[in-house]
Amino acid sequence: MNKQEIFSYLADQQDFLAKVSDSIWETPETCFEETASAETLCKALEAAGFTVERGVAGIATAFTGTYGHGKPVIGFLGEFDALSGLSQKAGIAEKEALVPGGNGHGCGHNLLGTGCLAGAMGMKKYLEETGKEGTVIYFGCSAEEGGSGKAFMAREGCFDALDAAIAWHPSDKYNCSGGGMLANCQIYFRYKGVSSHAAMSPHLGRSALDAVTLFNVGIQFLREHVLPSVRMHYAVTDTGGFSPNVVQPTAEVLTLLRAPDNVILADVRARVEDIARGAALMTGTELEIDFVKACSNVVPNDAMGYAAVENMRLLELPKYTEEEMEFYAKISATNKGGNPEHPVAEEIPDYQPSDEVFPASSDVGDVSWVAPTVSIGTPTWPIGTPAHSWQAVAVGKSALAHKATLAAGQAMAGLAIDLIEKPELLAKAKEEHNRRLKGGKYECPIPKGVKPRIISTKK
Repeated sequence: MNKQEIFSYLADQQDFLAKVSDSIWETPETCFEETASAETLCKALEAAGFTVERGVAGIATAFTGTYGHGKPVIGFLGEFDALSGLSQKAGIAEKEALVPGGNGHGCGHNLLGTGCLAGAMGMKKYLEETGKEGTVIYFGCSAEEGGSGKAFMAREGCFDALDAAIAWHPSDKYNCSGGGMLANCQIYFRYKGVSSHAAMSPHLGRSALDAVTLFNVGIQFLREHVLPSVRMHYAVTDTGGFSPNVVQPTAEVLTLLRAPDNVILADVRARVEDIARGAALMTGTELEIDFVKACSNVVPNDAMGYAAVENMRLLELPKYTEEEMEFYAKISATNKGGNPEHPVAEEIPDYQPSDEVFPASSDVGDVSWVAPTVSIGTPTWPIGTPAHSWQAVAVGKSALAHKATLAAGQAMAGLAIDLIEKPELLAKAKEEHNRRLKGGKYECPIPKGVKPRIISTKK
């Protein structure tokens, strides 16, 4: 059985795959709460003949689907979590919430998890038909958005057996490029002060809100003294109350720190924590530092990147009806970078190796420290559509989304076949991986005692 036969097999699964992704779109769930979405994928894996293990790494919504035996062991990194506040009706080119204030798949993870399912199914079919040795593992990775589910899974050794990992992400274009992504960590800083009458006895109070304010001022001054690639974000999640004539006894700020690698991030984190302690000293308040999660920087792999693009170029690009293209043109027109005249990307650019670091983060980084890892993109959205947008949700059940998801699955399956049939490719990927680590080994940036948590956005 050759690649084109695998591609045809997956094309025959289009309706099955579309039902899976649409079902996840219809049950958008956030950070470690993806119960229905995880079960949809688990049942799909079981229907496809995989052995499913639920609740891996102590995470209720994380799971694996396994088939085969022996090496190479290839992992597919599926995601399925949604974003809060991005509810949107499907199939319309204007912003209109399906559920006011509800969740929505603004990053296309309903497609992401399904595309990796397709890739895993393609590799499984190849192993079945050829009798080749190899193991395919689908990893159901919850809480990529804000929870770093893969980092918790990596800490527990879930990816240790892998020879290589394959991922993809919805996009407005075909892509696979080199370069890394930023490591990050998320920390709550909570201050406890003393309430008092703000006019009659302010000297008896100790303002926690003042501490948060001074902390944030300290962060602003720190920006000049870190690398330009470092990012420091914050949200004040508790201001202590609504009465200005009361000295606020509690206040809280949630900080997200990013840096080019884990070592630089650790230094930035230590300096930020010193600022937090300084604010407590200046205001006479108590400080609690609550570490939430972290993820590592992405280690790129050019050997797998070149091979991934070669497989994308084996595909027959999707075609769309005139009516479908009219809808995509309307969506594209709502974006500043849109192209209503040609709303759907049709070119597959060359792979571009790079030493640059993309200014975003992903918990795929933790897997990339454990095994050679690559990620591709296919156009599930019209040109110019940004991730985390209502437009991405609006097209999440469209033919564009479904066909690009299939294309991603086909390309990933093709790459997996290469890793089976070309041991020299896998050896080259591993050699590059070791070289990039420079003798280092994976150390999870999440302390052992920190557990995955549900962070509700509901008040």
